[in-house]
Amino acid sequence: MASAAAVVGHRRQVSDSDSDSDHGGGSNPLRHVDLSASVFRPYFDFTGKSTASADLSKIQSFLNSSSSGALSCLICLERIRISDPTWSCSALCFSVFHLVCIQSWARQSSDLAAARAASRLSLSPAAASESATWHCPKCRSEYTKSQIPKSYLCFCGKLENPGSDDPWILPHSCGEVCDRPLRNNCGHNCLLLCHPGPCPPCPKVVASTCFCGSIRESRRCGAKNFACSGTCSKLLDCGAHHCTEKCHDGACPPCRKRGTYKCQCGKVKEDRECCERIFRCEEPCDELLDCGKHKCSKGCHPGECGGCPFKGKRSCPCGKRVYEGMACDVAVPLCGGTCDKVLNCGYHRCPERCHRGQCIETCRLVVTKSCRCGSSRKEVPCYQDFSCERKCMRMRDCGRHACRRRCCDGDCPPCSEVCDRKLRCKNHKCPAPCHRGACAPCPVMVTISCACGETKFEVPCGTEMDQKPPRCRKPCSIPSLCRHAPYLKPHKCHYGACPPCRLLCDEEYQCGHKCKLKCHDPKPPPNPEFTVRPKKKKSNRPPECTPGSPCPPCPELVIRSCVGEHEGAERTMVCSSKTQFSCDNLCGNPLSCGNHYCTKTCHPLKGRTVSGESCEKCDLPCEKKRKPECQHSCPLPCHPGDCPPCKVLVKRSCHCGSMVHVFECIYYNNLSEDEKLTVRSCGGPCHRKLPYCTHLCPETCHPGQCPEPEKCSKKVTVRCSCHTLKKERICQEVQAAYRASGTDPKDAPKSHFGHGLLPCNSECRSKMKVIESELYPRKSTKVAEEKEPDTGKSASKRRRRREKVQEARGASKLQKIFATMKWLLLFVLLVMALVAGTYYGYKGLLRLSDWMNEVDRQRSRRPPRL
Repeated sequence: MASAAAVVGHRRQVSDSDSDSDHGGGSNPLRHVDLSASVFRPYFDFTGKSTASADLSKIQSFLNSSSSGALSCLICLERIRISDPTWSCSALCFSVFHLVCIQSWARQSSDLAAARAASRLSLSPAAASESATWHCPKCRSEYTKSQIPKSYLCFCGKLENPGSDDPWILPHSCGEVCDRPLRNNCGHNCLLLCHPGPCPPCPKVVASTCFCGSIRESRRCGAKNFACSGTCSKLLDCGAHHCTEKCHDGACPPCRKRGTYKCQCGKVKEDRECCERIFRCEEPCDELLDCGKHKCSKGCHPGECGGCPFKGKRSCPCGKRVYEGMACDVAVPLCGGTCDKVLNCGYHRCPERCHRGQCIETCRLVVTKSCRCGSSRKEVPCYQDFSCERKCMRMRDCGRHACRRRCCDGDCPPCSEVCDRKLRCKNHKCPAPCHRGACAPCPVMVTISCACGETKFEVPCGTEMDQKPPRCRKPCSIPSLCRHAPYLKPHKCHYGACPPCRLLCDEEYQCGHKCKLKCHDPKPPPNPEFTVRPKKKKSNRPPECTPGSPCPPCPELVIRSCVGEHEGAERTMVCSSKTQFSCDNLCGNPLSCGNHYCTKTCHPLKGRTVSGESCEKCDLPCEKKRKPECQHSCPLPCHPGDCPPCKVLVKRSCHCGSMVHVFECIYYNNLSEDEKLTVRSCGGPCHRKLPYCTHLCPETCHPGQCPEPEKCSKKVTVRCSCHTLKKERICQEVQAAYRASGTDPKDAPKSHFGHGLLPCNSECRSKMKVIESELYPRKSTKVAEEKEPDTGKSASKRRRRREKVQEARGASKLQKIFATMKWLLLFVLLVMALVAGTYYGYKGLLRLSDWMNEVDRQRSRRPPRL
């Protein structure tokens, strides 16, 4: 209900001032005294203790809850303290609530019921408020608005504001005899002291008769109505047979004896039960009436058929013209007027002429009808209902869901959705239909009991975590499953599971160590009948081991070496840990090549461990020196033993350089120096040029320099300086002529070897003059052609290009300014268009909204038409 937080806050303000003195300690040390003996003493003195256990179990449960501090309010789920004003339901459940909580609950429930009745039944608020009711939060018993509690009374209702300082009186009671009238209106009053819960059955002894009245004996007033073991034998409704059932309460069952009985007209006989002896057959009566002309139209019936219905005054079918003295067998003539009878619709009349038989069933007159919600009107036939497609968007009574019914007339039905909100207990959800305000309290009661079930009490759902378990003085009867059971001390009956064993486990591992944790053998589970367990304070220390689980791995510390078994790389590890570690050293084991060592980080060796791995493969090239030595390296990867012979092909040119020989490296290196010179010779003429002339060596291919290069005997063409004269001479003579002129033959150009050694004569000079006269004009023409591009035309072209470039630069700057101005103008126009569109669009929406509101206003003023 509303202001639940305020109610809880008020409750806390009231209850916090009382501290926890009602549970031991403080000013009332006797609060743990069991007051059930003093409450039940008057009842036991009258009835004897042996017969009271079954009748007083409900009251005993209330007393256990109150004495253990487990009495809780269902509305706020707070514990009810000794000094808190309370109210208890007196109809069915007898639950106890805080007075403030129940007052707030009752007011809000009645106000909500009055508002719902005023809206759905069209009542005035005053009339709806007078007839409003409220219900008990648990049993839903109905109370009127005048029954809202206004004061704090004891359980029996005799004392207002009972005291809470007497430890020998039950809290919230007056301590006097209850004296409330007992149930079944037996005329006696309750003999217990003022108590919570229902009053026990009346214990007084009275003379009572069984249900059939054949036996009379003395019985307790609370059980005075009883059934004997004889037959009832009361006369049944048929008046002929007696009841054959055993003595029972209430009316006797129908008579089931079978017989042959006639129907009401006496034409048919059937075998039926006595309770169904009066029946009607399916045969028509067909007896002549007193007129002698017509037959009875009734079915099977008792008595006479009656007079003819066509005698006396008769009228036409529409009833407008009356005929007297007409024979009953003559058909009444039609009057010829309009029938004018009211049709089934209730609004229009039959438009046909006077006729026999029924009028038309469906009125097809076209009328203008409004739909149920009044939002639209339409011309439809009178018999046809008109409803629009508009959905009602009103909120239902729950205030959470819309009606959404098509063409709703305004009287929206109650919400059919399930509330499904979590109750204050946090364990269940509200099963009621969706409603306004707070949900009803959870009606579930949770039983908290010890293991043996002797001591128990009930608390509302949601408060079981805050209750203290009951204390039982009997020893625990649950056998221990721990192997230390012979050494454990017996303990008292308790709530929930048995306490864990505190001894050490001391079980031996396979490694030889022993488990040093506390005993974690399985322990007996708690009684499944009482599954609720009070909340315990959470400990920051995690549990060492779960009961019923095997021993954890061995936690002892041992020293282990790395996987590579290097010296000085040991570590301290847990004994149960199967993990291996590698140190930061290199493996260092020799590889299969026998020349290098493994450069991997420390790793397990293959063959020593299951998960071992072999060392890396040597991928380095062979670096050994070959025998005999050569410049080629071994083509194989690194390998053990000697390298194979070198089969590399070696190219060696001949001495003159005209031919290249190919040899295997091993073959060529095994030859002596003389053999190498012999093998390299090509066997042909030497192709090397002589150093002082342009001729080749005339010897066979040989090593070293060519012999006697200055004694070349080949012929050379010798020319004069102008190349006019030429002669052939021997090469050695030409070399001698160069040396005689002071020039080394090596310095002479090879393409002009021998030129300029002959002196020029007169023929050479005349020939030179003719050649010079022919070459001179050609040279002057070329010089003029080369000087022509230096005229002034080139300068003018450069000037023109420069002017064009300057004009282009000036034009480009102006164009940039105009382009910038154009884009600025376009941007301003776009912004103005957006502002204008937004403004006029908003104005248009406002006008459209005003027009729609005016249309709705006119529709609501328009009266409905049928």
